[in-house]
Amino acid sequence: MNTYSRPTTGSHATMEDVARLAEVSLKSVSRVVNREPHVSAKLRGKVEAAIAELNYVPDMAARSLAGARTFTIGLMFDNPSPNYTMKVQAGVYRACVEQQYHLRIDQIDSSRPNAEVEALLESMLRNNRCDGFVLTPPLTDNQLVLDFFDRHGVRYARIAPDLDPSRGDGVVIDDAAAAALVARRFWDLGHRRFGLVTGPAEHGAARKRREGFLDALADLGAGLVVEAYGGFSFDGGISAGQELLAAAQRPTAIFATNDDSAAGTMVACLRGGVTVPDDISVCGFDDSWVAKSVWPYLTTIYQPIEEMGHAAAQLLLDRTPSDGQRLMTLDFHLVERDSVAPAPPDQP
Repeated sequence: MNTYSRPTTGSHATMEDVARLAEVSLKSVSRVVNREPHVSAKLRGKVEAAIAELNYVPDMAARSLAGARTFTIGLMFDNPSPNYTMKVQAGVYRACVEQQYHLRIDQIDSSRPNAEVEALLESMLRNNRCDGFVLTPPLTDNQLVLDFFDRHGVRYARIAPDLDPSRGDGVVIDDAAAAALVARRFWDLGHRRFGLVTGPAEHGAARKRREGFLDALADLGAGLVVEAYGGFSFDGGISAGQELLAAAQRPTAIFATNDDSAAGTMVACLRGGVTVPDDISVCGFDDSWVAKSVWPYLTTIYQPIEEMGHAAAQLLLDRTPSDGQRLMTLDFHLVERDSVAPAPPDQP
């Protein structure tokens, strides 16, 4: 039974009110309001009936952002890795140039209180008209951001979505399979003591890489893996590396879940008098410029970051009618350089 309470006299109905009365999602209301294709007659009828009953008037500023073209798209970041942000920006910008669009860039600190984050988003809609946004992790999975954009009918495409990947267009790689590839390579080289430098909990990709690495080692029969938090940053990698080196059974192979923290781990090894790769092998993830700015050069997983940005922007700019959400999966591969070698002969 529908227990929806209608707005009080004098208040303005919102898109959320329409969704509750029609008993559909915000995304469904947004699709009807913005006259998107492939909306069923039944859904359109329910939403339009609720709109009429509530006398709902769409926010024209938000609708102009979602509907009328401004030939500008936004790119939103909340990521500690400068390499990642630069590569995504390059890919999105290339797509904009190809289709004669402008690009604006916004930084949102999602760790701030929800009211402050929502105020920043409101300000963006009022002051910076865009045709939509490319969202990067962890904003990709930020429920407040996604709900806000759906509520206002704003189009978006997500890079590396983890939670509810069918919610809007997105671009991913198989992070778990990539991390498993690292685990198997370590194992094939004779390593039996492993370390793992983890990433931020709010990043779905960090969780998948951790799980993929640990699951693959478990399947191979590996024992305990020592873990330390690196937070996807260079300084975090140094701290994590120092922690792993101090373990009772020091690992002979360390997987850091991005290149920045892998570089920091290598610095920790240098400070501790441990040679890479003779004493400890280190592998990163991303194949960023960092991988060839350290010595020895870093073995790493190639993640097509720029291509993911380009593909996400193309999905956002493509207004060809489609049968719902589109999720693209791009390829990865292991780039073998000098930081990984066979296990030391004295490994027990």
